[in-house]
Amino acid sequence: MYKFVRFLLFQFDPEKVHHFTASFLHVILRIPMVKWVWKKIYVIEDHRLETNVFGLTFKNPVGMAAGFDKQATMYNDLASCGFGFIEIGTITPKAQPGNEKPRLFRLKKDKGIINRMGFNNGGLEMAIANLKNRKTPIIIGGNIGKNKLTTNEDAVKDYKIAFEGLFPYVDYFVVNVSSPNTPNLRELQEKEPLKKLLSELMVLNNLKKHPKPILLKIAPDLNLEQLDDIVEIIEEVKIAGVIACNTTISRENLLVSQEELEEIGAGGLSGKPLTKMSTEVIRYLSEKSNKSFPIIGVGGIHSEEDALEKLAAGASLVQLYTGFVYEGPGLVKRINQAILKSKA
Repeated sequence: MYKFVRFLLFQFDPEKVHHFTASFLHVILRIPMVKWVWKKIYVIEDHRLETNVFGLTFKNPVGMAAGFDKQATMYNDLASCGFGFIEIGTITPKAQPGNEKPRLFRLKKDKGIINRMGFNNGGLEMAIANLKNRKTPIIIGGNIGKNKLTTNEDAVKDYKIAFEGLFPYVDYFVVNVSSPNTPNLRELQEKEPLKKLLSELMVLNNLKKHPKPILLKIAPDLNLEQLDDIVEIIEEVKIAGVIACNTTISRENLLVSQEELEEIGAGGLSGKPLTKMSTEVIRYLSEKSNKSFPIIGVGGIHSEEDALEKLAAGASLVQLYTGFVYEGPGLVKRINQAILKSKA
């Protein structure tokens, strides 16, 4: 059924389809009987799926990655799709339109997506207003970043503003310094600026009566030396964990033609081409750190097997984005069923 729906949706512009899907879900899930049937189809409830990570209890270990619900407008509806948690954002202090359109492209042959959205969002105040309409107990993560016009020298200020503003409304934080679509952002992944950023956020966090988990989202393109630095920084600064990985700038081993790639241009690649790369980063971080911190695995999860591989490699939780687009909401339930079967 979803393959037919996907065929129809894939005839149209990806970004317009995303907005249509959000509106569609919002409308049909307002209908009580439809919502009940929808949840019967897509949601699996089983206490054996509960996962305790960095002080939080997730009803199941399958989450929606950041980027899908950029402005915290969809999380109430996505909670009805079987997810154990939703990550909103990336949220920046000020609203910004992002990069010029078109900026979202499907690689159908590769089951991938290239995006150069550029942290398009309505800003901190809009996110807070939307989060005040929370109607679900599902765990919400807040993915935070800096505005495009903010220099790297002043970046810490932006992350602090977003952290303070979202603190009452989210359950955990993700520091995004790994998107390839904001100029020079990935330079903040270097050892010293990253340590400074995370240290200052931890100082703010520790001043709170009830501190919240702070995670770091990293790129899959880091070399082993940089990954070693990540492990060292986490152990020193004592943040809660890592999300591995964001999109890649690599274009290796794709089925799509070089001509089409050149026509698309720059952007981060997600989906099936990222599966092995992200799993290997998870495995390396897990082994290098002797499993001393939790890892959320994301990147190229299009099947139950993909999710189980990431969990076996060292991930405590997993997230979907492109796999959700290509495989549909049924993928969440199938992964949870596979996890239950693996526990039997």
